[in-house]
Amino acid sequence: MTPNDKRCVVTGLGVICAVGNNVEETWKNALESVSGIHKTTSVDTVNCYADLAAEVKCDTLDKIDAPEEKDRVSKLCIKAANEALADAGLKNFGDDQRVSVVIGSCVGGVLSIEQYHQHGRDASEIAKMPIASIASQVAETCGAGGIVTNVANACAAGTISIAVACDLIRAGKADVVIAGGADSFASVPYSGFLSLHALDENGCSPFNRCNGITLGEGAGIVIVESYEHAQKRSAKQYCEVLGSGVTSDANHITAPREDGLCLKEAINRSVKNSGIAKTDIGYINAHGTGTGKNDNAEMTAFKAYFGEENPTVSVSSTKVLTGHCLGAAGAIEAVFSIKALTTDTVLPTFPYSEEQSTALKEKVGEMDFVQNFARHKDLKCVLSNNVAFGGTNAAIVFSKESGNVSAQSAASKKIAVTGLGIVSPLGNSKTAYVEAVKAGKKPESASVRSTIALEDYKELGIKMAFYRKLDNLGQLQTVSGMRALQDANFKVSDENAMDIGIIVGTSEGGLGATYDFEELIAELGNAGGSAFKFPHTVYNAAGGYLSICSGIKGYGVTITTGPLSGLDSIGYSMNVIHDGQEQAMMATGTDENLPIITEFAQKLGVAANDVVAPYANAEGFVVGDGSVSILLEEEEYAKARGAKVYCYALGFGHGRKNVKFGKLVGSDEALDKAIADALADAGITAADVDAVCGFANGCKKIDDIEKGALKRVFGEKLATMPLFEVKERTGEGRAGSAALAAAEAALLLSGEMVNDNAYFVAADGSVSAKTAESANLKKILVISYATGGSYSAVVLGK
Repeated sequence: MTPNDKRCVVTGLGVICAVGNNVEETWKNALESVSGIHKTTSVDTVNCYADLAAEVKCDTLDKIDAPEEKDRVSKLCIKAANEALADAGLKNFGDDQRVSVVIGSCVGGVLSIEQYHQHGRDASEIAKMPIASIASQVAETCGAGGIVTNVANACAAGTISIAVACDLIRAGKADVVIAGGADSFASVPYSGFLSLHALDENGCSPFNRCNGITLGEGAGIVIVESYEHAQKRSAKQYCEVLGSGVTSDANHITAPREDGLCLKEAINRSVKNSGIAKTDIGYINAHGTGTGKNDNAEMTAFKAYFGEENPTVSVSSTKVLTGHCLGAAGAIEAVFSIKALTTDTVLPTFPYSEEQSTALKEKVGEMDFVQNFARHKDLKCVLSNNVAFGGTNAAIVFSKESGNVSAQSAASKKIAVTGLGIVSPLGNSKTAYVEAVKAGKKPESASVRSTIALEDYKELGIKMAFYRKLDNLGQLQTVSGMRALQDANFKVSDENAMDIGIIVGTSEGGLGATYDFEELIAELGNAGGSAFKFPHTVYNAAGGYLSICSGIKGYGVTITTGPLSGLDSIGYSMNVIHDGQEQAMMATGTDENLPIITEFAQKLGVAANDVVAPYANAEGFVVGDGSVSILLEEEEYAKARGAKVYCYALGFGHGRKNVKFGKLVGSDEALDKAIADALADAGITAADVDAVCGFANGCKKIDDIEKGALKRVFGEKLATMPLFEVKERTGEGRAGSAALAAAEAALLLSGEMVNDNAYFVAADGSVSAKTAESANLKKILVISYATGGSYSAVVLGK
């Protein structure tokens, strides 16, 4: 049996989609096989071969606080979250730091991108654009003050968000998590899937005609609680959330593997981590998009995994009801799965003719693909799975019983840093960065960017045919990731490809590519989208390309919260290893500086007009970019292959005080909390810290928060403790800078780099840059921030 402190239960449900604006209405229409797919009324369909969509019809989305500050996607998410919280009997949390929010999305605030481009380039639209805004605005609405993040793994994001929620609870980081996914229907995804010829002009028909998808929109939310917390407040409990599994295909950026191998492994992990038998699964809510490649790959995986021991398991796709809701799909389908489990009902895929039923039977044999009508079936456990662009596979198990969940099985294991890959405006390798630091290089303008050269690909053995597929963000990520593997002398093979995973942290992800795609279709119409450009609009494309290039097939997740995502990737990777899910993880921070990114910073008034250094008391910062990949390994695994060790990842912490997304002032005390949590996690005190790698970038509002928190935490010691600020050399590279700060800490601890230039904060608060002794450092604190009031901290040590 799962120990009570590792049990996760669902206490609230919320949903909004094309067949209902709440759970009751949605479930009623699902039981009656009512489809929400109709002719679209919200996008231009001139010269487009398909004009169907599953759109939400709701006139109360604006009945929330400050609707003008939120994109439609956040409004959908907040509506579903409010329903789920009410269902769970929970109200405003007052910045309770034990309450977290994890939301998945594929296209984020894409309607605000459209609005910005087509209607006057209004700066007020910018903060609504990134996926990072969604979870932050949900947290602000309900007062959640714990870890707040977004999962950006395209169509698997909703499922992964619920899995991450459980991971946080089982690691002792949260008691309650508002988890799910949200996406809105818009021209960019519509035109993109048109360009791929992936839409069904007659409406999707999963596991049947398999001619394509029909897009939908909506949000699904589940309230996940620790069993002990739910019991303490006598909450009703729908079910238990057992194990999950996440893998990467390492095959193709938009198409699944035909053999379903890595999807099968994701399902295997979810069942194995649940501590149940294959025969305990009575129903699978499949991804079931309606494309031939997806549906055939899923059927292959189901038969390969369940065929011998559970050949009559029931299967259906509910996308015929809701359309494909992208990042919301897995979350909405989780609600369907939980309702199916708790009512002993299996939902159908429809419509099937008798002839079509016979044809399906010939393909799947005994497997029970439920058709046309819902029916009763006694259920013990159900499984929901999704696949996504970038090659992501995800599966999760819901159960009436507690199972025997495998969690934190390697919590006592040490985690070593064994490889660094650095791409920055100073060069595209660790050596180039170290030499630039030694030479005292600084930005030469107020906007700097990294440039990948042909030599990088040749040195890393990356073929030009692969290079041509990449956009700028994909280039940065692929080169830094391959550099980290090279530096660690880690050879990915068929034998170890599932032992290693990737977490990409990014602030804006594919925002630049999405804007580029919007410019294209604004000029040519929705029929003029580019099949080459569209895949780059999903935030996890960069991680997907790295997976394909490297052959890494394990855990693959992209998170986006703001600049601190580059540090969160390290913290979450530590948790994946401690959870026993992987032996090694590549933690990365990646953001790009395209002209549109600099324009956004200028419009928001945070871009400096000239070069500024940290603590310059300026109104803005140098806009930069970069991609830094850090290989983390369980110590015994690293030693067994003879790996060198830079240092060890000792602790991770997080703090939040809600302010409006796009703002930071007023959240200062949350940085103190993040530092305290990281120190406690590492088992040390402030007195044990020898140096800080910080996030100061020259903007007084940001720098003052760092300085104030460090003064409160370290007191008089701060006057003699060096602060190393990477942004004085590379500009504000958001997640790239956060990961670079961690990489610099690793280099300093290992002695591979000597940095004589540091900042010191005097007792009166004045800051000076002077020569520092960087040798013999034993423990370094690394910190970062995100607008909306979130902060992260990592402790690295010898």
